[in-house]
Amino acid sequence: MTALSPRFGYAAAATVAALALTGCVPNNVGTTAASNTITVDSSATDCAVSSTEAPSGNLVFSVTNSGDQVTEFYLLADDGLRIVGEVENIGPGITRDLVVLAQPGEYFTVCKPGMVGEGIGSTPFTVTDSGADLSFSGDIAAQVEAANANYKSYVKDQIENLVVGTEDFAAAYIAGDDDTARALYAPTRVFWERVETVAESFGDLDPRMDLREADLEDGQEWTGWHAIEKDLWPEDAEAGFEAYDQSKREALASQLVADTNTLYANVQDLEFTLDQQTNGAIGLLDEVASGKVTGEEEFWSHTDLWDFQANIDGARVLYDGVRDILVEKDADLAATLDEEFEQLQVLLDAQREGDGFRLYTELSTSEIRAFSDQVNALAEPLSRLTAVLVL
Repeated sequence: MTALSPRFGYAAAATVAALALTGCVPNNVGTTAASNTITVDSSATDCAVSSTEAPSGNLVFSVTNSGDQVTEFYLLADDGLRIVGEVENIGPGITRDLVVLAQPGEYFTVCKPGMVGEGIGSTPFTVTDSGADLSFSGDIAAQVEAANANYKSYVKDQIENLVVGTEDFAAAYIAGDDDTARALYAPTRVFWERVETVAESFGDLDPRMDLREADLEDGQEWTGWHAIEKDLWPEDAEAGFEAYDQSKREALASQLVADTNTLYANVQDLEFTLDQQTNGAIGLLDEVASGKVTGEEEFWSHTDLWDFQANIDGARVLYDGVRDILVEKDADLAATLDEEFEQLQVLLDAQREGDGFRLYTELSTSEIRAFSDQVNALAEPLSRLTAVLVL
């Protein structure tokens, strides 16, 4: 997961419907967007945006990393808190694009070198009213409406399951029944991982619930799933690690349950847009590339393949929801995505063991390389999805 500062909180879930959520797409987004491209130079000390104003409609933020750390770029809502869109994992010397179906309004741009901390170069950004009609029409409009409604139902269902599973997990952990807690850990987290990009839009909840120890800032309190994970699987912890006492167990578990219920309350009023869905699929694959395929996400339990599968499940649900629309616009891209998703699933299925998966530490170097190569093979065509459907 991506570590977000509590500053990136989410104040009013009901307002999401008015925002066009976004994601990363490749550089060759076509001539339609060329006249509305905003360049961004993300360095170690600045987030230089070529313009602080643009007309509503299709915008492209072309983000180049001129620094020496992997960086991220965010478009925030007018309160400077809500994440409207982001492009992650931009390596040094690399350019990645963020496609936005931008509604009129006030926003902020910010970069995050190292992908941790508050971010730098926060700058007001205005989208003026171009007068353009940003809605879909005809049969496409009906398909988009159905896809958005279906995905909303899917998200609510996954979070409902997450609430129930988290309560059972927390009860076992508080009771000291570590075997049961360990058995529930990975199967419960899949409900989070399938809708992770939606959960991450509530920026204040995400770091409390899913922050990795490696992403902690100085003095930051560590809570959530991975803090409990370390206590349940202490074998790989640093020398001198001491098991949590009962009061800390109760505090961690109680907060996790409370935060999960807050997440559930927040998603009730969410509405989704076509570009949010397509960029959500892209974002979930980014999550696989940045943590799961490297084995960094589940550092102590090594249950990364459960998360890997869940991210792919979520991306596939999002893709399937818009596939009929894509077939009308670019049948060749749809065929390619069908094939690449299938090939990745074949690799995952080969690692199944009982109701779950082998531990990530049991995989060979060649097996991990095969996963990495196939994730890359899927990432390139998937990254074109938003541009094809929106531009």
